[in-house]
Amino acid sequence: MRTLSRMLVLAVCLVLAAAGAAAAADTIKVGAILAVTGPAAFLGAPEAKTLEMLAAETNAAGGIKGMKVELLIKDSGGDAEKALSLAKQLVEEEKVFAVLGPSTSGESMKIKQYLEDNATLLISCAAAEAITTPVLKWVFKTPQNDANAVRWIFADLKKKGLTKVGVLNSNTGFGKAGRGQLEKLAPEFGIEIVIAEEYDKAAVDLDDVVTKLKAKDVQAVVNWSIEPAQSKVPVSVRKLGWNVPVYQSHGFGNIKYAEACGVASNGVLFPAGRLLVADVLPDANPQKALLVKYKKDYEAFAKEAASTFGGHAYDAYTLLAKAIEVGGADKENARTALENLKGFIGTAGIFNFSPTDHNGLGMDAFEMLTVDANGKDCKFVLAK
Repeated sequence: MRTLSRMLVLAVCLVLAAAGAAAAADTIKVGAILAVTGPAAFLGAPEAKTLEMLAAETNAAGGIKGMKVELLIKDSGGDAEKALSLAKQLVEEEKVFAVLGPSTSGESMKIKQYLEDNATLLISCAAAEAITTPVLKWVFKTPQNDANAVRWIFADLKKKGLTKVGVLNSNTGFGKAGRGQLEKLAPEFGIEIVIAEEYDKAAVDLDDVVTKLKAKDVQAVVNWSIEPAQSKVPVSVRKLGWNVPVYQSHGFGNIKYAEACGVASNGVLFPAGRLLVADVLPDANPQKALLVKYKKDYEAFAKEAASTFGGHAYDAYTLLAKAIEVGGADKENARTALENLKGFIGTAGIFNFSPTDHNGLGMDAFEMLTVDANGKDCKFVLAK
């Protein structure tokens, strides 16, 4: 009798174990580390909403190759040390298939080697070229490179006959990396950086540093940051009665930054992807249909205007989904599939990855945009 009972218990355990294995095989865990709160929340919050929207759509449609997506979003608050701790939690405890994000360059730089050492895909939503240069086997990113953003700004300055600029940057990974690219590429375009100043990412008033630039009589101001402090730059320039062009980086691609400037945002220039001007693109543009659909879906889901940052998360998620479709639920095969993906239409551009390029975007991923704040509302338009 005792032997029979043991056999029954063993049989039940085997059935439960088989059921658990089947359930695990039907689900794929995807981790995300995003700055949902904190100074980079204008980036991380739309990224999180985008991923939630996409995971719900995927699961409602039956999953990826029949596997439901279990999305685990962790809020880093924009803190690099916390991002590393969350990465370890996702990899070692949650056993995720891949990690999407982080939102900022500093966080991405902090965790990329850990993901590389643990053979787990990282698809960053941050822009610094240093995230994917030099190339690491398991590390990719979706935003356009900061070096190409710099080239667009310098080319525009040169077209206007402006050669002497003042540079501002926040004291973050993104800000420092952008300043490095500005200083590196200026000679190539015949641009002289007369003065460069760094400010704290939490600054609420930039009159002092802008005053220093004005004293040098520069012909334009170029600012590099992704925090709300960047909205203070045009405000200070106009407050000081200074009528020079103000350029922002591609980290200005959320209308909330322009709205925070008020009328001072009018005429601010910045390179960005086409999502922000999707409605006016010609119908023949290969990105238009995707951009219009994402914008419409996101704004219905999140009840707010779409931004380039949510677009970066859209690209990270859909690229991962495609890699799993091609390579299956094997990490190495999916990584190889992603690395060889060509002609993939995303919000930031058309991705063409290779073993030597884990960003996959070129100069053609940008347009020069400006802010029209003359009317009742701020809006982004193509610069003429």
